[in-house]
Amino acid sequence: MKLLRVGAIGQERPAALDAHGRLVDLSDLVVEIDGAFLSGDGVEVVRAAVEGGDLPLVADPETRIGAPIARPGKIVCVGLNYSDHAAETAAQPPTEPILFMKAPNTVVGPNDQVLIPRGSVKTDWEVELAVVIGRTARYLESDDAALACVAGYAISNDLSEREFQLERGGQWDKGKSCETFNPLGPWLVTADEVPDPQQLGLRLTVNGTRRQNGSTKTMIFGVAELIRYVSQFMVLEPGDVINTGTPAGVALGQPDPKPYLRPGDVIEIEIDGLGAQRQTVGAAA
Repeated sequence: MKLLRVGAIGQERPAALDAHGRLVDLSDLVVEIDGAFLSGDGVEVVRAAVEGGDLPLVADPETRIGAPIARPGKIVCVGLNYSDHAAETAAQPPTEPILFMKAPNTVVGPNDQVLIPRGSVKTDWEVELAVVIGRTARYLESDDAALACVAGYAISNDLSEREFQLERGGQWDKGKSCETFNPLGPWLVTADEVPDPQQLGLRLTVNGTRRQNGSTKTMIFGVAELIRYVSQFMVLEPGDVINTGTPAGVALGQPDPKPYLRPGDVIEIEIDGLGAQRQTVGAAA
């Protein structure tokens, strides 16, 4: 099932795509697509209603698409999780997952404008598979237990300001948590529709030039291992997001002069089965 939220910023309402690709309104069934919804029986109630075919259509199918879940409690990100990406940045592949956090208020809709921060000259793109948690996870002991905690999957653009991240001291977070730095969606695709998250192609273009073309099969640490690992250090709660890393092709790994993002650039992203994003780059006010 493909769940999404549509409407103006701050006025999103829950929706889904039915078997015919029509956008159906879930407002009479669901208050919000969030952790409470994902952890209860709401998903199965919605699934039955969508399959029943009696839900009203969204009145304006061209309406804005928001992030597919309401603001997550936390976003856990994984660095250098593709061997080719580690190589292009001249980094040693990690022996354990590299974790950092991203502010939840970075999340925007999949087609919303991306803003280059004040003073930035090194804003970069990163197509990533996002895992959305559907049940509480703590001290998980197996891959099966980890995958049982997945509500679904989505596309994430884990934007990064490389100077802030790597040249300004301290933690990576300051280069990762800038405004609009986590477009998410368009859909939350439930886990039953993604039988193997390690077999998904990821692609990203900037201004029509292909920059990233990878596959989740080349992750150093797979989805199940990441969830199990993270649960040893923090409690994952329904609605939390894990950004699982990016393949090669980021601006940081390109020859000089590196093609960092500039106002007016257009980013287009897709992951097999999870839809597509399109963002125009602007400058922070």
